[in-house]
Amino acid sequence: MTSFASATFDQRGLAGPFDIIGDVHGCADELEDLLAALRYRVSWPQSDGPPVVAAPHGRRVVFVGDLVDRGPRVVDVVALVMTMSANGLALCVPGNHDAKFRRWLDGNDVHMTHGLDVTAVDYHRVDAKRRAAASAFVKGLPPYLWLDGGRLVVAHAGIEAGMIGMTSRRTEHFCLYGDTDSGKTSHGLPVRYNWAARYDGAPLVVYGHTPVATATWLNGTVCIDTGCCFGGNLTALRYPEREIVSVPARRAYAERKGPFGLPPAR
Repeated sequence: MTSFASATFDQRGLAGPFDIIGDVHGCADELEDLLAALRYRVSWPQSDGPPVVAAPHGRRVVFVGDLVDRGPRVVDVVALVMTMSANGLALCVPGNHDAKFRRWLDGNDVHMTHGLDVTAVDYHRVDAKRRAAASAFVKGLPPYLWLDGGRLVVAHAGIEAGMIGMTSRRTEHFCLYGDTDSGKTSHGLPVRYNWAARYDGAPLVVYGHTPVATATWLNGTVCIDTGCCFGGNLTALRYPEREIVSVPARRAYAERKGPFGLPPAR
């Protein structure tokens, strides 16, 4: 089990406003399109150097994780998120793909499936220093973020109300994978359950992980993974405005293994 920087999850002193962006999965072209729609400016002065980013006054991006795998520009996505984070323009939580990516970077034996093979090709083109920096960045991410005086939580796959304000291995696992069991679907994916169907917490929870056709609200939660890498959209939630902003994928980069939509409740 990957451990993250759990001590940094409590950011209740940060009030926003935030632009919370769903699962990017290496789709850097679409990420640039979405950031432009949100009035951020991104440029790449050098082809092999970091980007330069300017944000609208006072706003900050929060990434819900799954930066890597499937899309064609994984290295650029990670570089953009790392640069924005270092400059105070972004926060990020890890997704399950990011956790597996870090294990691969650190030399662990992992299955090269679900797009990690694409990421590996991208990262074999960069030097060891950049790979080490990417590993350290992912390792330093909190499992979830508790923001805006406790009124907002961002977690990759979701979080139960009783977990908010706590850290544990179970909480970390839930934030990465959601409500699952040991079963597999016909496509070899873990069986998922709709944890949001029973969420009864006070904070708004913004999450991704499960592709939906459009941003889906339920019981004080909203899923904003709209399947960009599968030919859907890349979506942001503007907070506190609760405005949804989406841009279409330029094309499908990976084969979808099931229909869009939240799973059934347990």
